[in-house]
Amino acid sequence: MQAARPCVSSSEVLRAAKSAGPLWHRQNPRSQPQGDRTVKSAVETLNPTRVRLTVEVPFEELKDSLDAAYKKINQQVTVKGFRKGKVPARVIDQRFGRGAVLEEAVNDALPKFYTDAVNEAELSPLGQPEVDITELKDGETLNFTAEVDIRPTIEIPDYSGIEVEVDAVEVTEEDVDKAVEELRERFASTVPVERAAEDGDVVTIDLEAKVEGEVLEDGVANGVSYTIGSGELLDGIDDAVKGLEAGGEATFTSELKGGSAAGKEAEVTVKVTQVAKRELPELDDEFAQLASEFDTIEELRADSRKRLENMKQYDQATQAQERVLEKLLELVEVPVPEKLLEDEVNTRKHNLEHHQLGQMGLDLAKYLEIQGKSEEEFETETREAAVKGIKTQFVLDELVKQEKLNVNQEELTEHLMRRAASSGMSPDQFAQAVVEGGQVPLLVGEVARGKALAVVVEKATVKDTNGEIIDLDDEEDEAESAEASAEETPAESAEEKTEG
Repeated sequence: MQAARPCVSSSEVLRAAKSAGPLWHRQNPRSQPQGDRTVKSAVETLNPTRVRLTVEVPFEELKDSLDAAYKKINQQVTVKGFRKGKVPARVIDQRFGRGAVLEEAVNDALPKFYTDAVNEAELSPLGQPEVDITELKDGETLNFTAEVDIRPTIEIPDYSGIEVEVDAVEVTEEDVDKAVEELRERFASTVPVERAAEDGDVVTIDLEAKVEGEVLEDGVANGVSYTIGSGELLDGIDDAVKGLEAGGEATFTSELKGGSAAGKEAEVTVKVTQVAKRELPELDDEFAQLASEFDTIEELRADSRKRLENMKQYDQATQAQERVLEKLLELVEVPVPEKLLEDEVNTRKHNLEHHQLGQMGLDLAKYLEIQGKSEEEFETETREAAVKGIKTQFVLDELVKQEKLNVNQEELTEHLMRRAASSGMSPDQFAQAVVEGGQVPLLVGEVARGKALAVVVEKATVKDTNGEIIDLDDEEDEAESAEASAEETPAESAEEKTEG
């Protein structure tokens, strides 16, 4: 059964995307008609990713901003003998200084003149400009410069000759055995035993954790079910409970993974209240009927094989995309703006430390210890990943423009649903968050870049390790089947059949 599509949100996202202007089409902004304006602007290229705009504005072009400045100041000041908001301009100049008015007017006018200069030069700025007013003569002229990072000009060479090799899709009997055994484990039962606990047994335990001799408020848990050897609880607990019978007790030291004392060493007392062994069902037709929609174990094994093939084909297609992208990036010279790179590195580090690791109860130092990496290695890897990410976006965005690719509502909806699933939100909730957060251009950009990469992959030659040419068009359907297989297990299929 297909997942329900968002009923309103996707169209809202689409409308917002279209209203986003040039970002929707991923093209450079075009200059607007200038009429009889005498504003002059020039562009100086400082390096492949940074320019300096020089703008000369005749003073009469500031009239609207000056009027707005007087009006704003009028609403903020009180002058004896004049009603609020009715203070003449000459009085404001006398009492508060012409300089205050000019400052307000220039601050109001600068963004417009800067945007006009950017559009006229057909630039794609990245981030905020560094503006410097070089000359301001009352009644005569306003001159300023603006330095800003821009998207580099990228030449995409012929990429039709790209060749890559991917892993062959091979499913062995051992692979099928493992898949069936994992399914069998899901249907295992437990039977209490009167003996000491061993590896693989399921024990029911009570836990008490002390730090510096004090029992933690959140350090007591009773009736916890734990499979010995699973590694799902504290380090050291396996050695502590093995050999204990029901009623047995042991104490060990371990670093707490969560709670109020996460990361601290604790003295943990564990008491075993029950020992149970796992019993697996026989691999026969009866098991197949219990665990799946099939009547025989042979049918179940055949289905497991097909699912594994689909998943490996999905992995193969993903591998092809990654390797084609790597080859494409090797063909293109892509300068990277230094400030953009620093911002991207900092963003990646912030997300890792404050979101991903925070949810796991880890800090960066502990994470690096687990990974066996030094800070220098981490910094290097993060910077390399950031460089690749920026280059990928620049190249694919250029391809979107070159191939005149657009995003339709169905494509946007499919992408929205995938992103919602990965975020743990409903499609409607995710779409609403995207619209309210002003993230529509980012979402549309992701879809468009995916389409651009698909164009390159389609023209590439992909061979597996056996020398066979892979038709990735055929594998798109297999990829969808693989995703469905991952979401629906044989047991779930059996449940649906039973309910039906």
